[in-house]
Amino acid sequence: MNKINIGKGGLDALHEECGVFGLYSSKRQPLAGQVYLGLFALQHRGQESCGIVVNDEGQFRSCKDLGLVSDVFTSQSLSELGQGNMAVGHVRYGTTGANIRANVQPIEVHRLNGNLAVAHNGNLTNSEQLRKQLEMQGSIFHSTSDTEVIAYLLTKERLTCSNIENAVSSTMEKIEGAYSLVIMTEEKMVAVRDPNGYRPLCYGVISSEEGDIYVIASETCALDVVGAEFIRDIEPGEIVSFSKDGIKSIKTHCGREKKSLCVFEYIYFARPDSVIDGVSVHESRVKAGKILAKEHPVEADVVIGVPDSGLDAALGYSQESGIPYGMGFVKNKYIGRTFINPGQTERQNKVKIKLNPVSSTVKGKRVVLIDDSIVRGTTSGHIVQLVREAGATEVHVRISSPPFIAPCYYGTDVPDCQHLIACNHSLDEIAKIIGADSLGYLSMDGALSLGKDDGLCCKCFRK
Repeated sequence: MNKINIGKGGLDALHEECGVFGLYSSKRQPLAGQVYLGLFALQHRGQESCGIVVNDEGQFRSCKDLGLVSDVFTSQSLSELGQGNMAVGHVRYGTTGANIRANVQPIEVHRLNGNLAVAHNGNLTNSEQLRKQLEMQGSIFHSTSDTEVIAYLLTKERLTCSNIENAVSSTMEKIEGAYSLVIMTEEKMVAVRDPNGYRPLCYGVISSEEGDIYVIASETCALDVVGAEFIRDIEPGEIVSFSKDGIKSIKTHCGREKKSLCVFEYIYFARPDSVIDGVSVHESRVKAGKILAKEHPVEADVVIGVPDSGLDAALGYSQESGIPYGMGFVKNKYIGRTFINPGQTERQNKVKIKLNPVSSTVKGKRVVLIDDSIVRGTTSGHIVQLVREAGATEVHVRISSPPFIAPCYYGTDVPDCQHLIACNHSLDEIAKIIGADSLGYLSMDGALSLGKDDGLCCKCFRK
C-alpha cells in the first residue's frame, strides 16, 4: 500500500515521534481508563500505534497494537487490563524503526530481576552503536526501535545497581540524543528527561479521598483531561521516581548541557492548550504571528491560517497588522494522519481531501496565508492553488518558522537537504515554485524568542 501522510500542516508535513503517559497510585484501582483518556489527549503526537501496560502488584498486563487510540482500545480490552497501582501508556510516530507491531510501545522486558516497561519520546543518536554492543554481549532484539536499546541497557544496569534510579542514571551516561521517558518497574514509576530537555515532560496529581494519583505526561493537556493539577515540568537531566516511599528527585545530570527544547513544540507539535516549560503554546504561536507581521508586512484584505497550527499564528499576524482575520479553510475532521492513496491519478486531490477553502472569505481579496513550515514545498503549492481557485486575487505566504536547511536527528523527521526546498532555492524561487505573490519566513531571532530564556533547539534552521 502507498501511504501518504496528511498531518496538521499538509501531506509533506513534519512528524514528531511520540507521546508518553504514566500513572502512579497509592492504592490499587482501575487505571486503564484514565491512561486511555491521557493518550487520547496526546494522539496528535503519534498515530501509528499505541499501548497501555498496567502493573498489578508486579504482574504486567498489556494491550498494544497498530492504529489510533480509539481503534486499538475497546471497553472490553480496557476492562481486561484490570486493576493496579501503576500504568504506563504510549502513542507512537516512529522516526527510528519501522511501523510494525514489534515496535509498539511501551516496550516490555521480563527478566529474573523483575519486569520493566519503557515508554519513550525522542530519538537516540547513538542507538546503532549501542545496539551492536548489546548484540555482541548476547542481547536478542525483537524490534527495530531505539527504545528497546534503552530497555536493555536499563535491564543490564539493574544487575549491578542498587535501585532503578541508579540504573537510570548509569544508562544516561551511555545514551545520547533526545529522550523523555516513563519507566515502570514492579515497585516504582520513573520519569526521565534528557540533559538538553529536547522533548517536554511534566507531572501533576489527582487528589481524592481514596488517595493521590500522580500523573506523568508529555503535555499538560493530558493532565487536564484526567483532572490532574499541574505540579511542574521535569527539568532537563532530572530523574523523578514515584513509589510507596514518596517522590524522589535526582538532579545529577541537570545543568550538564544547555537547555534545548525543540522549537517546533511551540510552532507545530504541541496542542495549543498545553503549557510547556512555563510558556503557553497558544500564546507562543500568536507571538510568532505578530513577529511575522512586523518582519514581513504586506497590504492585504484578510489573514487566514492553515489548520491547525497555522491558525494561532494567523491570529497574531492579524492582531499586529490590523488586517482582518478570517476562516480560510474547513478541515475534514474525519481524516486521520494517514490515508491510503489509491493511485497516481488521485494525487492532485490529496489536499482537497483534507482542506476545503471558504470562498466567501477569500474571493476577490488579497490574502495573507499563514502556515507553520515549508518542507518540500509540494503541499504549500497545492494550498496556494486552492486559495487562488477559490477566487483570491493575491496570495502572500507567511511561515511561522525559519527555513529548514538541515536535517534533524532528535526525533523530528526533517529530511535530508536534497529534499528541503530551502536548501536548494532562494526565497524568490520558492515563492515562484509554490505560486505565491510573496513569501516571508520567521527570522531566527523570532524563533528563539518563542520560548523562555532562549533555551530552544533550532539546529534544523542552521547549516
